[in-house]
Amino acid sequence: MLGRRRQVRLETERMTLRPPMHADFRAWSALRQDSQEFLASWEPTWAVDHLSRKAFTNRVYWAQRSITNGNAVPLFLVRRQDDALLGAITLDNIRRGPAQAGTTGYWIGQPFARNGYMKEAIEAVVHYAFRTLDLSRIEAGCLPENTPSRRLLEQCGYKYEGVAQSYLQINGRWRNHVLYANLRSDRRGKTDVG
Repeated sequence: MLGRRRQVRLETERMTLRPPMHADFRAWSALRQDSQEFLASWEPTWAVDHLSRKAFTNRVYWAQRSITNGNAVPLFLVRRQDDALLGAITLDNIRRGPAQAGTTGYWIGQPFARNGYMKEAIEAVVHYAFRTLDLSRIEAGCLPENTPSRRLLEQCGYKYEGVAQSYLQINGRWRNHVLYANLRSDRRGKTDVG
């Protein structure tokens, strides 16, 4: 399927999940800017040009190439009632062959946090990954102290698998991450996240 453009559009109860478009720049940069303090504790340090139009244009082209090549599915969360951009989710690092796996990463703008939007998005992406992409395993990682994200992953069927030491640089420091996975056929129990 290489070279053929794939269209990805997922519908949830309240949102449309679709790849970023050039026309999203203003909404994306405003939401990221307004949510910067809220997001800084959970994300890698932003590049100096993070909010620039050029960086966003590169992000749009990367999303298009990733979907076409089948190695990632970057999606924006757009609320249908008013077309508001809420955040983003990416099914990244898609591995075929014996692995049939991918990794989810996500962020939501501060005004929209803890309203169930990301739960809808994760459930839609996991369903898409299992049913359409025929993946067997979806992974995710987050900081150990990020209890809301850990609860969210568990509510969406992810199970705790362990800790990765110095997994990612977050806010300028190498940080451990707790690792979770959602398996297409999973009978493992839940953990006791506070």
